[in-house]
Amino acid sequence: MPNSIITGTGSYIPTRGVPNDHFLNHRFYDSDGTEFNTPNAEIIEKFRDITCINERRYVTDELNTSDIAFIAAEQALEGVDRESLDYIIVGQNLGDVRVDDRRCDMVPTIAARVKNKLGIKNPYTVAFDVPFGCAGWLQGTIIADYFIRSGDAKKVLVIGAETLSRASDPHDRDSMIYSDGAGAVLLDATDSNVGILSHVSRSDTFENVNLLWLGKSSNPSCNGQRLYIKMDGHEIYKYAVRTVPEVVKKSLDKAGLTLTDVNKVLIHQANQKMDEAILKRLFKLYKVEEIPEHIMPMTISWLGNSSVATLPTLYDLLQRGKLNNHRLRSGDIAVFASVGAGMNINAMVYRMP
Repeated sequence: MPNSIITGTGSYIPTRGVPNDHFLNHRFYDSDGTEFNTPNAEIIEKFRDITCINERRYVTDELNTSDIAFIAAEQALEGVDRESLDYIIVGQNLGDVRVDDRRCDMVPTIAARVKNKLGIKNPYTVAFDVPFGCAGWLQGTIIADYFIRSGDAKKVLVIGAETLSRASDPHDRDSMIYSDGAGAVLLDATDSNVGILSHVSRSDTFENVNLLWLGKSSNPSCNGQRLYIKMDGHEIYKYAVRTVPEVVKKSLDKAGLTLTDVNKVLIHQANQKMDEAILKRLFKLYKVEEIPEHIMPMTISWLGNSSVATLPTLYDLLQRGKLNNHRLRSGDIAVFASVGAGMNINAMVYRMP
């Protein structure tokens, strides 16, 4: 049975940097429609303390989700015959949200649009999207691994792309978290005992399905039909810290490994304090007191939370040597983990070729 290895990576980091002081003149409202009396400078400072975000990236007006997904894909496919791809899988949730019409546009799929932009004529290069919350890119990678292990595919392109800036409510404090971006990986089949070793997915829909949703603006004077990303941040934090470590441990158990075998933990960049709490609880599960200094690279302080794009972007920057003090070498073990709307959680164990 073949394994899946990552043979190419790419990412698109939008050129427009948006610092925290961009929000100084916003009018923020609570979920009940009451405007906050707290000065914005104080709100922003508290936000920075909680999330560690100093700035985020937004796409420029001429770009949409399918455009930046295509740019990341081109990087990942450098030197590769595009017609040889068996699948193109895109993790995304909102489709193309144009600057002049901010409704979700998901027909045709983002994957179909990317295939078209890549100029691929092969009808057996199957393109489809995976809407799985912020965990969508990793779930797409897991699906790709199943295709490769089954013998159904030899080459699969998996992309995560989103333009959350166009679906965030300017009157909601949580809008400061969201950003735009795209990341991609190319998976190839290999007979070696490297690459993807195991993965575990979980969906907690019974009690947690409505922790993140699309809803109307927090500003009661905005009476239009537009919907924006909304979340119960406090409950998501508790859910993620409680549940993500369990799924990571299950994936390591499935691979026959333990936490001390792991060289890097790559977690969806949702909130730095939350990711640090997840890591701390994970080590507690293994009764390991000392957390290695450079085990968890972070990009959220300057890239924000770009949903499905955070993990592939993080891995691309890591592989290109663009994250100081972070390296992955042949034989190293990396654990990928993400959590998103649904609520959905997944984890994957990967041995570097």
